[in-house]
Amino acid sequence: MAEHSFGDGSFDQNNFLENEIKKMTSASPTTQQQFMFGRASSTGSIPGSSASSAHNTDDEDSDSCKATLSYKDRRREAHTAAEQKRRDAIKRGYDELQGIVPTCQQTDTLGPSKLSKATILQRSIDYIQYLVQQKKKQEDELDSLRKEVMALKIMKANYEHIVKTHQNQPVHGQNQVSDAAKFQVFKQIMDSLFGTFNANISVANFAELSACVFSWLEEYCKPQTLREVVLGVLRQMNQQLSH
Repeated sequence: MAEHSFGDGSFDQNNFLENEIKKMTSASPTTQQQFMFGRASSTGSIPGSSASSAHNTDDEDSDSCKATLSYKDRRREAHTAAEQKRRDAIKRGYDELQGIVPTCQQTDTLGPSKLSKATILQRSIDYIQYLVQQKKKQEDELDSLRKEVMALKIMKANYEHIVKTHQNQPVHGQNQVSDAAKFQVFKQIMDSLFGTFNANISVANFAELSACVFSWLEEYCKPQTLREVVLGVLRQMNQQLSH
């Protein structure tokens, strides 16, 4: 080991270091604190700053935790309010549905009876299906009526065409029969019918009159019978005119 001379004596470095370490070890707490303060000052830190920094960190963590809890509480409250709003909307919907559907409107002595949601839905489905069937039935009836109206319009147009054709083109030989001859034919037909009517109708009371009239119409006013009467009158007039 190197020895250094100071003044008149020699200096042993190892012995000097050992003595200094012993002094530091046996130093008072105040001296140790001053020594620690000196070392801390040499490193650029201030005593007590670590504790202050730790306290500030704890406060920030506490504020952050409070903010996080407050945000979660707000989200929970918002979710609860939204869920309650949704349930209220569903309840109003069921109430309105029960008020609209006739089969759901049931009352007892205490007032309107409360139906279950499943019952309201099932009866609403049944009523909607009934309405669909009624709508289909009405559409079919409307379509049938439209076809009938179209057929009547076609018949009307055909009859109008026939009438116009006869008016514009008189039947051949129409002007050859005088009005007197026509009246004579009509008179003889009526006389023939009146003869049968007078012989078969009872006028004792209204009931017998009605019954006899209907019987006479069915027997003497059939198309075939009237045709034979008209032909007989026409033959008779033809014979009279030929003589």
